[in-house]
Amino acid sequence: MKLLVVASTRPELIKLSPVMRELDRRGIEYKFITTGQHYDLQLFGTFIKDLKLRKPDYDIEIGSGTQAYQTAVGMTELEKIFVKERPDVVIVEGDTNSVLSASLAAVKLHIPVAHVEAGLRSFDRNMPEEINRTVADHCSEVLFAPTEGAALNLLGEGAPPRKIFIVGNTIVDATLQNIELANDSTLQRFPKDFLLLTLHRAENVDASDTLKGIMKAITGLNRNVVFPVHPRTGQMLEKFGIGEHRNLLLIEPLGYLDFLALLKNARAVLTDSGGVQEEAIVLNTPCITLRTTTERPETVEAGGNVIAGVSTEKIIETVNRILDSKVYESMKHAKNPLGDGRTAEKIVDILLDAHEKGTLKITSPDFTEGLPEKKYIEVDAGLEGKRVDEMDFAVLKIIEDGKEKFPHGDMKLKKGQVLLSLNYRL
Repeated sequence: MKLLVVASTRPELIKLSPVMRELDRRGIEYKFITTGQHYDLQLFGTFIKDLKLRKPDYDIEIGSGTQAYQTAVGMTELEKIFVKERPDVVIVEGDTNSVLSASLAAVKLHIPVAHVEAGLRSFDRNMPEEINRTVADHCSEVLFAPTEGAALNLLGEGAPPRKIFIVGNTIVDATLQNIELANDSTLQRFPKDFLLLTLHRAENVDASDTLKGIMKAITGLNRNVVFPVHPRTGQMLEKFGIGEHRNLLLIEPLGYLDFLALLKNARAVLTDSGGVQEEAIVLNTPCITLRTTTERPETVEAGGNVIAGVSTEKIIETVNRILDSKVYESMKHAKNPLGDGRTAEKIVDILLDAHEKGTLKITSPDFTEGLPEKKYIEVDAGLEGKRVDEMDFAVLKIIEDGKEKFPHGDMKLKKGQVLLSLNYRL
């Protein structure tokens, strides 16, 4: 099996590093491609070094630019590589312009796409990432959903269950693999009992009023805050004339291992990053999300994450309420809902199995014997006890006590459940 792995930003590198390590461990051929979307050496090269990954086999070097520019150039250049390499599958992760470009270029060449972290939804179409992840899912032949909630999102958009695999999130693998390597000595230069701040999303840092409001809230906390400043954010702070404040320690971007050490030892983290929301709950660091939506609702449901919004008053109220109450201890002990640290192993097993069975390919339904028809079927005595994979029709979802469940093949049907079925031939 020949694979192409496309990773072009720090979060993609982190989350695909366990997959690449697993491929290396098994001696499976793959090529590592980056579009150069994160081209700053501090932000990308340092992460490759920290993660002990090999250098990319291809670097398109698109650099900065508009959403359309990055997507178009990435798609054009990736297409050339895909035609040259003719892989069995292209692996992408997440929701960046790089992911969108790779998914579109591959599917139009009839090359299967495997999307790691499929099914995440914030339902906020103002975020370019929401568009990217949704389109990538609909281009993909293999959908690696991190949670059942993500899988149900995919079912709701019409993805067939046979394409969806609930495997957990590779962020757990990466965090557990690398936290042991993180050196706590980097903490010596920071104040004790600090809060950690990360801020980079366009909707937060590109809008003057929003950024000023967030920074006003941070300085109004009267707590020590360590702030590794993303280059984009630094430019906007300077452009909008937002200076330093006595409780705010602005530092250069950190390498991955140093950041993990900082995150693990922070009293809490305030962030607009999706990946940090996940890493925080793995490391039992309470997370306060500086957004009005999240595509990681499981971290909120588990009790390790709170959505504070972006208004000055709401941020201050949320932070003080959490840090000065019993809520803080419950957040520190929230159970990680994102997997057991074996996600990369599961992903490689599934891809190998599909390749060996000849199912790792783009398929289309056969309508020659009639158009597909959806039906709701109540489980009666005749169906009770049967497994989902024993049905002679596709089970799209199971509804029990008003709640939707993913139709795992080995799940036994119970009387009173309702099945959403679909009849068509593949």
